[in-house]
Amino acid sequence: MVKFLPKRDFPMQRQFIRSLLKSDAYPEAPGSVELIQTHVSWIFLAGDTAYKIKKPVDFGFLNFSTIDRRRFYCHEEVRLNSRLCPDIYLGVVEVRESPGGASFVGDGPVMDYAVKMRRLPAERMLDRLLERGEVTATDMRATARIIAGFHHAAATSPLISEYGQRDRIMANWQENFAQCAASPQTPLPARELEAIREWVTSFIEKKAGIFDKRIAGGFVRECDGDIHLENICLDGGRIYIFDCIEFNERFRYCDTAADVAFLLMDLDYHRRHDLAEAVLDEYLAVSGDAGMCEMIDFYKIYRAFVRGKVESFRQNDAGIDHKEREHARMRAAGYFRLARGYLERQRLKTTLFITCGPTGSGKSTLAEQLSFELGAATYNSDRVRKQMAGLPPDTAVRVPFATGLYSAEANKATYAELLRLAEGELSAGRSVIIDACFIGREQRTPFSQLAARLGVPCVVLHCFCPDPEQRRRLAERESTGGSVSDGRLEILELQRNSFQPPDGSEGIVLNISTAAPPDTLTSPIYERLAQ
Repeated sequence: MVKFLPKRDFPMQRQFIRSLLKSDAYPEAPGSVELIQTHVSWIFLAGDTAYKIKKPVDFGFLNFSTIDRRRFYCHEEVRLNSRLCPDIYLGVVEVRESPGGASFVGDGPVMDYAVKMRRLPAERMLDRLLERGEVTATDMRATARIIAGFHHAAATSPLISEYGQRDRIMANWQENFAQCAASPQTPLPARELEAIREWVTSFIEKKAGIFDKRIAGGFVRECDGDIHLENICLDGGRIYIFDCIEFNERFRYCDTAADVAFLLMDLDYHRRHDLAEAVLDEYLAVSGDAGMCEMIDFYKIYRAFVRGKVESFRQNDAGIDHKEREHARMRAAGYFRLARGYLERQRLKTTLFITCGPTGSGKSTLAEQLSFELGAATYNSDRVRKQMAGLPPDTAVRVPFATGLYSAEANKATYAELLRLAEGELSAGRSVIIDACFIGREQRTPFSQLAARLGVPCVVLHCFCPDPEQRRRLAERESTGGSVSDGRLEILELQRNSFQPPDGSEGIVLNISTAAPPDTLTSPIYERLAQ
């Protein structure tokens, strides 16, 4: 059960925070103080220093509800993070009562405790760098080498090894399932929760030998437990990995595969599968841990699920505004969908997916969501068409129907290139999604023939939505601009008149209504394919 401060304590909490936003509350006397909140901490940025105070919360697995607990875990945070960041964590300091409220100066009564840290530049955090496209495979390989070295030196013992036992791991999963089922804020439908529960239970039961092998090989160690993009900083030619799990040994004592899986999952969440591959390749080369590959997907599902759970908890935090709570809900949904996608990757064979339907029917939205969950490459016909013509993808091409860049000859060349791209992915053993209108059967037939020749399923995703919604989407696209697609209202009826619906001779045909929210579109696909 998640517990926050009782409502009667909110005014006191607000006063506490306001007083620590004043410059004179700090020995550095910074020009300004900035507050950052997580679901478990208040972090006050004062000049070149950061002060981190633990919130008085009790999540069951994390309990900071008393001042003694907060003091203890502040010291644990400094001790444990000094393994990877010895010059960042400066110690534990008291929050003192003063005439102006809470303060880090003076000798008044102790109100609380904080971890004092050297401030790292926010713009150099790995998530920010990734957003700006400034992260290279070289950066990620260097990060992987640091993690591999850390794992090699990390402590292990018979006590620590017990946390690699199947019953311990299943207990963590059961806690996650129970907490998500009990929370009305969890954006995970009951049937999806049950699908993940069934898969996890089956995996743990059937793979007993693999878990035993990991323990015997010494791969269960005192790890970091929280290696993800927001906890990595690239600054001044150095890589800092900070903010490990200090609050619960059972989340820190884990398989090294579980530690690496967090970073791999987060890169997948940010749609950088290429960088995830670089991390895994380098880690395996340095560590020599080839057996990790048998476990990595299991732990990526675990990490995505836990991340979704934690983001769900943020929706209960009255200390953050409505907008941030909504962002937390969206992030939670994304992580849960990624967990579901990882599961389906275990079940699905290499598959060719093609969309079909007139403009505005939701094909690209579905293709993007499916690509995110399955980690499959997606090739969009409009993007490929413009690349072939030497045009930037967002260039607007307003020509009459079936002329110019959209003439029969140009269409033929575009679909031929899409077919070539599809064959490249399928031949390499990877699923692929071709996002195009596929108005006529003659356009779809070569793709179904390709799938038959390569012995892989061809899944035709026939997209549709109510006419008013389809028209609304096209009108919005026209008014906002910047879309790769050149579909517009005047083309809609012409495409409808030419459209030939797919039938069972072309592959597995799934009729998908795209009127639902994007993060619910893929579940019917998985359910149908499972049948």
